[in-house]
Amino acid sequence: MPDRLLLDAMLGKLARYLRMCGYDAAYALDRGVEADDDLLAVATAEDRTLVTRDRQLATRAPRGVRIDSREVTDQLRELRRAGFELSLAGEPARCGRCNGPVEPIDEDASVPDYAPEPSETPCYRCRDCEQVFWKGSHWEDVRERIEGL
Repeated sequence: MPDRLLLDAMLGKLARYLRMCGYDAAYALDRGVEADDDLLAVATAEDRTLVTRDRQLATRAPRGVRIDSREVTDQLRELRRAGFELSLAGEPARCGRCNGPVEPIDEDASVPDYAPEPSETPCYRCRDCEQVFWKGSHWEDVRERIEGL
């Protein structure tokens, strides 16, 4: 299955889940793109599969995947049925906020007050937006949701 995706404006939560599964999942609203022709142009220019809830748009895309469900768990089920591999990566690879690449933080590095100490909990930083991540309760909640599909 493709690993470079573009998700339309109706699929922002799904984009975050896919990023946690290691997909390069660009989100239309992060790019300021909403119009169908603009979405198609971005998908083509960046060689991305367009994931959309819009039936007509999905058929117009060179590589389009239509999602019918509104709830993220059902959306994940649809993608799994379509052949997408859905499991959390061993280590975070993509930023849940901006989709940038994530890298481990050294144990002695300084982190924002909201983050745990890297010497106690492995942390990761987005190379693009500098958001700090770690595998905490949200990671486990997502793991359970995906395993329950």
